[in-house]
Amino acid sequence: MKITLKDGSVKEYAESKSVIDIAFDISEGLARMACAGEVDGQTVDLRTVIDKDCNLNILTAKDEKGLRVVRHTCSHVLAEAVKNLFPNVKLAIGPSIDTGYYYDFEAEPFSREDLDKIEKEMKKIIKKGAKLERYTLPRAEAIKFMEEKGEPYKVELIRDLPEDAEISFYNQGEFTDLCAGPHLMSTKGIKAFKLTASSGAYWRGDSNKAMLQRIYGSAFATKEELAEYLEYLENIKKRDHNKLGREMELFTTVDVIGQGLPLLMPKGAKIIQTLQRWIEDEEDNNWGYIRTKTPLMAKSDLYKISGHWDHYKDGMFVLGDEEKDKEVFALRPMTCPFQYYVYKASQKSYRDLPLRYSETSTLFRNEDSGEMHGLTRVRQFTISEGHLIVRPDQMVKEFKDCLALAKQTLTTLGLQDDVTYHLSKWDPDNTAKYIGDAATWHQTEAHIRQILTELEVPFVEDVGEAAFYGPKVDINAKNVYGKEDTMITVQWDALLAEQFDMYYIDQNGDKVRPYIIHRTSLGCYERTLAWLIEKYAGQFPTWLCPEQVRVLPISDKYMDYADKVQKELKANGVLSTVDTRSEKIGYKIREARMAKIPYMLIVGEKEEAEGKVSVRSRFLGDEGQKEIGGFIDAITKEIRTKEIRKIEVEEQK
Repeated sequence: MKITLKDGSVKEYAESKSVIDIAFDISEGLARMACAGEVDGQTVDLRTVIDKDCNLNILTAKDEKGLRVVRHTCSHVLAEAVKNLFPNVKLAIGPSIDTGYYYDFEAEPFSREDLDKIEKEMKKIIKKGAKLERYTLPRAEAIKFMEEKGEPYKVELIRDLPEDAEISFYNQGEFTDLCAGPHLMSTKGIKAFKLTASSGAYWRGDSNKAMLQRIYGSAFATKEELAEYLEYLENIKKRDHNKLGREMELFTTVDVIGQGLPLLMPKGAKIIQTLQRWIEDEEDNNWGYIRTKTPLMAKSDLYKISGHWDHYKDGMFVLGDEEKDKEVFALRPMTCPFQYYVYKASQKSYRDLPLRYSETSTLFRNEDSGEMHGLTRVRQFTISEGHLIVRPDQMVKEFKDCLALAKQTLTTLGLQDDVTYHLSKWDPDNTAKYIGDAATWHQTEAHIRQILTELEVPFVEDVGEAAFYGPKVDINAKNVYGKEDTMITVQWDALLAEQFDMYYIDQNGDKVRPYIIHRTSLGCYERTLAWLIEKYAGQFPTWLCPEQVRVLPISDKYMDYADKVQKELKANGVLSTVDTRSEKIGYKIREARMAKIPYMLIVGEKEEAEGKVSVRSRFLGDEGQKEIGGFIDAITKEIRTKEIRKIEVEEQK
């Protein structure tokens, strides 16, 4: 038996050997650090016996796959600790994930104090160093075993396994869990761990199923790596838009108004207004869009034509009952059908195309309560929506231009390096979700693939992520916790023109179906605001700041001069305020810094006498005295060009 190792060397054995035995044969030090093996690319237990030629890599906690095994074992230790402390809880699932691991329980919500107690219990379990032992049971015995233990979620998991599946369990001391593995040889292999959070989670991610309690944790090879990760978590918490957005009074939520219905406060509303005016002017003046304004609701008849009633009704807010009411309405989850009727209001010639309709659209989607999150997942939101009605020969160019507009938007906001591109395709194994035939889907997907390739845009392909009427490019970004959301979409639609009987007259006088591009240039304004808060930790580029300058008089004697400075700023379109409080100047500076104001203008006797201001900025700190006119010229240029200045002063970070 020949075993080819990672470095290309070959070990030969006359008899079968376990992975851990081979590790000891290579090096005792390696064996002591080993977490798992990788046999022909598949991660396996160290206790796995190899009986044929293969490629073998011994994994340690320094390897990503090895670390996942440590974390998976840690999730089992977590489950044992919870059962020890709370015997009546029911176990669900406990996988490793990119940032650590979690385990779901049917239980009352866990407090931070509970997590601390569970950590102590986990440390006791790890110290005992129980070996993890794998064994299998036939299906009927496995079900009976978990029924006797009173674990209904485990029973459900077993019943859902294929008939020929091997049903395996792991013992660690007196605790047993259903699991495919792999795991460490013993709990002593866990060197550094921490429980980080708890939250609610639906069983199997289905809002129609039970709400469980999820405990998150992480584990690392060393205490130093764990400490570094925990420090990282503290830093990202400071950037969390849910926390920071409320602290900065950008938005709030109120229970009596409803989940997923945030209130934008004056500062947040000002940022949204700035973004909206910029995008609308950019689209209309530089990209050839014409603006529409359409209703926020429509009769169900409209959504039946588009297919949304059959494919998306559960995600809509329906007003009325089809069995009782003469007319049933629904709040719109999208604008496209409305803009189609703008197109259909008059006959169009091939010379009229392309027509680029744009609208700042408020939309409504009935998201599950468990999916709500700050500004990123809400039930009412506003997007920079657009629909292009084009001839087939114009489709590729217009699609490329939509991607170019999206890239320009991202670059202006400083977000271009934070996104990934996805070709979202249909699922040929679940065609009931879609309209159209396979040939149309394959053709349109091929067009998008070719466009992205020609533009040299790196992308991945996601099966099953297309809308029911067409494939799309989704431009995605991750929040501070690593969850990915779609920020901008450009979609190829060769089907809905048929549904709505849309046509144009070609040069031969014949009726021809147009193609449609559904796109956003900025995406959802609320989600973009959340993204910007986290990207800049609230220190937005000056042009986006709801307060760009704060004038700080040293004492009440200079209030009139402060007002004069503020009026000049306002006359030049600079968003500014005067701090009129009778506080010491040092306190006012600290407050302005905490409020993340880009510029502070300090005025006192010398500044008033010379007609100047003393400038402090978040970028360079103390910039000294400047002429008012010179400062205004500089800041208005910064705002006009949408410059993103770097913060160069440590104390300001």
